Amino acid sequence: MSLHDDAVRVLETYDGQEELHGVYLAHLAARPDGMWKSCEAGHVTASALVIDPGRGRVLLTLHKKLGMWLQMGGHCEPGDASLAAAALREATEESGIPGLTLLPGGPVQLDRHAIPAPCHWHLDVQYTALAPVGAVEAISEESLDLRWFAYDEVAAVADGSVVRLLEHTRAALSARVPG
Repeated sequence: MSLHDDAVRVLETYDGQEELHGVYLAHLAARPDGMWKSCEAGHVTASALVIDPGRGRVLLTLHKKLGMWLQMGGHCEPGDASLAAAALREATEESGIPGLTLLPGGPVQLDRHAIPAPCHWHLDVQYTALAPVGAVEAISEESLDLRWFAYDEVAAVADGSVVRLLEHTRAALSARVPG
């Protein structure tokens, strides 16, 4: 299965944000190159919010180009077998944490945001990555800084898309806890 096919499958089964995931599916239907950075009309990206649920904290990166605290993520690459694999690769590369695992159940949120020309849109498929106990981060070349923030600190440092991603992540975590 190609990465494009995997993205279509993931989006067809994604539950929520119907209008937005319809935009993503229409984009992929119209653009066979819609997964790649070279698609100037916009392209699908994959990201993951790295969390340590046992300590109630989130690892954010101070993005080098944007100067904003964001989740880990970026462009899909030809070697990515799936959107989930791309999100996990990006989270591992940017956090420096080995042994991350994605929260089961697929993406927790979609976020479409404008980017500077020549491209116009990132159609981000957002997952949650669980940090292993004792995880130690290591800054990458793509980041100015990495920092753990308590859940209640995120709204003060990050934009609304990251805050919503954390809200959706916490709801998904709560749904997994029995009782």
